[in-house]
Amino acid sequence: MKEYSNKLSIKQWAEDDRPREKLLGKGRLALSNAELIAILINSGSTDESAVDLSKRILASTQDNLIELSRLSIADLCTFKGIGPARAVVITAALELGRRRRESEALQKKTISCSRDAFEVMQSSLADINYEEFWILLLNRANQVIRKVNISEGGFSGTVADPKKIFKIALENSASGIILCHNHPSGNLKPSDADIQLTRKLKEAGAHLDLPILDHLIIGDEKYISFADDALL
Repeated sequence: MKEYSNKLSIKQWAEDDRPREKLLGKGRLALSNAELIAILINSGSTDESAVDLSKRILASTQDNLIELSRLSIADLCTFKGIGPARAVVITAALELGRRRRESEALQKKTISCSRDAFEVMQSSLADINYEEFWILLLNRANQVIRKVNISEGGFSGTVADPKKIFKIALENSASGIILCHNHPSGNLKPSDADIQLTRKLKEAGAHLDLPILDHLIIGDEKYISFADDALL
């Protein structure tokens, strides 16, 4: 793509370099993240083009779409040229992408390794700024029955009630449970509280013939598995 002055309207660009025309002529893979966002916001301002505005927004998140998805409507509106209507469009597009990932993950319903569980849970936990605790309920064939949000907390912790976890598992006739929570900081090292809770739930599950099969800690695109790391 040619470099243009940010004073130059996109309508004055060469046709092949305009985001919409480029998508039509070369396909969606030919566009950068900034060009795709420029299509969403439709136009820039007298000071900069839609592409330059999009680049500025992306630069604030180090060009990381996961970090971009964590921005609120109010956060997006702090950028000159982005009002509530444009912020809503960007947020809706990112949410559609998240739901697409979730739909793809749920098509693979048999859990044979920690990676399978991660792929099912990632879309629910990867893009949020506070801790949540979820459980993944499996039948005897290790197929997913459902995933359940147990609790929401703050940036550094959340509470998981063992009684609630096993009550839900029993109500759904589960044969196994995978525990899962996120660390918004990206530091995946289990805390002492994480380890103690896992041991407590494992002991309770053994008495109820409802084994705790794993505990995943998720951060962005990565995870750790208690089972893989011999912590279970």
